[in-house]
Amino acid sequence: MHYYSWILAFHVMSFVSWMAMLFYQPRLYVYHSENADNKGFVEVVEVQELKLFKYIGVPAMWATILSGSAMLYLNSSYLTQSWMIIKLIALTFLIAYHFSLDIHRKRLLENPNYKPGKFYRFYNEVPTILMIIIVIMIVVKP
Repeated sequence: MHYYSWILAFHVMSFVSWMAMLFYQPRLYVYHSENADNKGFVEVVEVQELKLFKYIGVPAMWATILSGSAMLYLNSSYLTQSWMIIKLIALTFLIAYHFSLDIHRKRLLENPNYKPGKFYRFYNEVPTILMIIIVIMIVVKP
C-alpha cells in the first residue's frame, strides 16, 4: 500500500486540474455569448474554449477517474459505505456536466447567441455545488 499515497496525490492533482477547467469553461462561454458581435474576440475565445476543454479538461477528467478507480480497487470496502456512494453519485453528475460543456461549446460555435451570458453564470455554479458534496463526503465522511 506504499504506492497508495502516490496514487492519492496524483488523484488530488488531477481533480484540481479538472475542477479548474470546469470552473473556467463556462466563464469563457459568458464572454463568448456576451461579445458575439465582436468577431475577432469570439475567434480567440473559441480557441481558448477548445484548448481548455480538449487539452486540459479531458485528460484531467480521465486521470481523476482512473486514479480514483485504482484507489477503489485497492480499498474496495469503501464501496459499502454510504459516504462513498453519495460521492460517486455526485461524481456521475460532475462527469455529465463535463460532457454538457462540450455540447454547449459546439452549439456556441454554430450560434454565439445560443444561450445568454446570464445562463452560463448560473451554470457555472453546478461544479461548485458538486465539488462541495464530494469534498465533504471524502473528508468528513458523514
